[in-house]
Amino acid sequence: MSHSYSDGIDMENQTNDSEFRDTRSLGSVGRRSLSVSETINPQSHIDDNIESEIVAEAGDIGYRALNSNRYSESGRLHLLFDKDVTESGVTVSPLVEDALLQTYGFWSRDPMVSNIVSPVSPLASEIISPPIQQAGDKTKETKKELSWWSLEYVSCLIHLAFFGILGVLTRYLLQKLFGPGVVGVTSDRSILYLDLPSNMVGSFLMGWLGVVFKSDISRVSDLLAIGLTTGYLGSLTTFSGWNQKMLDLSVKGHWVLSSLGFVIGLSLAAISIIFGVDSAKISKSLLGRRKPTSISGISYSSCTRHMVVMVVLLSMVGLLYGVSVVLEKRKFDSGGSEAELWLACMVAPLGVWIRWSLAPLNGRGLGRARLLKWVPFGTLIANVSACCVMAALATVKKAVNSKSCDTVATGLQFGLMGCLSTVSTFIAEFHAMRESSHIWRAYAYAAFTIVASFSLGTFFYSLPVWTQGYK
Repeated sequence: MSHSYSDGIDMENQTNDSEFRDTRSLGSVGRRSLSVSETINPQSHIDDNIESEIVAEAGDIGYRALNSNRYSESGRLHLLFDKDVTESGVTVSPLVEDALLQTYGFWSRDPMVSNIVSPVSPLASEIISPPIQQAGDKTKETKKELSWWSLEYVSCLIHLAFFGILGVLTRYLLQKLFGPGVVGVTSDRSILYLDLPSNMVGSFLMGWLGVVFKSDISRVSDLLAIGLTTGYLGSLTTFSGWNQKMLDLSVKGHWVLSSLGFVIGLSLAAISIIFGVDSAKISKSLLGRRKPTSISGISYSSCTRHMVVMVVLLSMVGLLYGVSVVLEKRKFDSGGSEAELWLACMVAPLGVWIRWSLAPLNGRGLGRARLLKWVPFGTLIANVSACCVMAALATVKKAVNSKSCDTVATGLQFGLMGCLSTVSTFIAEFHAMRESSHIWRAYAYAAFTIVASFSLGTFFYSLPVWTQGYK
């Protein structure tokens, strides 16, 4: 007999063996309706929490995605039911939580969970009565977990810095390739802004690396998944650059073109991630399912390998940073795009780190009641704040009007603000909301982000230009 019921469910439900066995064929949905919905009412509350967490995980959840933060000492997941379910008197095991997530198409890092078709939760005694530890052993275990978490955290920052710099370099190359100098598709004076190709490419790759193959990458290493999605794709794409180009059009009176630029930019990014997801699914089906050969986590299969990877990446970050400093010194006096690029590479890690530190706000909601839990406040704050600072820097460039100021301000815009804001995470969250049962949330989230960023950008950039007569 299965023991997936919690203590809050009456014993007479457990005696009806035949009815329970019939529900096992329904999968995790059927078991959820028996073990959870009878205790928590209404069911839509749980469904909404799951969808909110799916949206958060589709984008970025910061340090909450690290392996050491996925489980508490008792083994329960922090992500979904850390507060909402326990306050209602229900204890849900990690296995059941993963089953609920998979019901909604959500991925799980645990290969044991991902391979289970019909999981059954542990015994009640296993849930309620964790093994008793001696005080000394518990203290040692806690110190070990803290030290390991610190190592993992530092390693994650190194991953973010390395992939963030690579994202900046890729964005610069795409600007030059599709800009007026080569292909000539994009420009500063049209709705096809310079960062449009990088936003489209980043959104497409997000469908591959951040949606379809994210679980496979996480089985190799959570840090690698974070580095590729938050670090590389988050820095390859930029929301603040997109917003600033639309402000440049509006300040010259091209309001229609500015509005169309937002519509076209959002549409192309949304199409790109859909195409990325579909093409990745086709590729994955052609390759066939392969049993994972390594356990997910920070260790790259072992502590030694993890340390080797961390040292190698730290060396590469130091090399990239050193090259950027040397080239910046050589190019700064002459100015130009190269001087701006190397300064951008120097400040890019800071932008990625700030965005990653804000990401845990995604899926958390406001206050103790966790209002508007479906809104990714971390991504929202990162994008809107980056747009405000970028607009202010654009105003400073016009006010000072010197070569040195242009180099510094543009470098900060391209590197720090470009990496602080992101389209790949934004569009992944938008896509996840569109796939949920509340489609309206996707367009409400996109509209509020765009309107808030553009309105505040107008205050910090357009108004000073109009009132001061800057050219």
